[in-house]
This record gives sequence, C-alpha cells and structure tokens, in this order.
Amino acid sequence: MDTLWDNIEKLSAVCRAAGAHLPDEELKALQVGKVAEEAVEAMHALHGLEGLTTCGDDHTWSEVQNDLVGAVVAALLAMDYIDPTGARATFDEIIHRRTRRGREAATSAST
Repeated sequence: MDTLWDNIEKLSAVCRAAGAHLPDEELKALQVGKVAEEAVEAMHALHGLEGLTTCGDDHTWSEVQNDLVGAVVAALLAMDYIDPTGARATFDEIIHRRTRRGREAATSAST
C-alpha cells in the first residue's frame, strides 16, 4: 500500500513534468503560492458555510475539508519540490518539534 509520501512523490513527478518548461526556482515558488491559494479556497468555503460570501455560494464542511486537504497536499508537494531527497525526513523532524507540547500534555495526562 502506498504511503502518503509515496503518493506525493508520484504526484510531484507528474507536476514537475508538466512544469518542465519552467526554471526550478520558479516552479518551487509557484508551488508555495499554490499552498496559499488552497488555504484561501478553504477560507472561502468556510465563509460560504456561514453565509458570508458576497456571491451567495453555499458550502458544506465537506468542501472546507476538501480544500484543507488540497492545502496539505500542495504544501507537501512544495516540500518535495524544494528537497526531493530530504522532504520526508524534514517533515518528520518539523512535525516532531511542532507537536512536542501535545505529546508532553498527553504524557502528563496519562500519569
């Protein structure tokens, strides 16, 4: 069974091929921009869920989640573009560091 990172690497290869005509640094920058675009779409869906859009769009929590996953995938692709051989290890290191307080709180709650 493919892991999340296996799927990201496959998708990255397809996306890199589509952007082969672009310089590598530009491709990286565009992918980082895609993360922001997907996050904005999630926010738009949230506003639509709350009836706050000016265009009258109705949205659901499912659409918000879909756009959030789009932002996550875009972010992982950006990490793979930046460092294809080290993205997994970098992600693991960062997620470990950023979730330290949650791990500590869970440990203290169980003792």
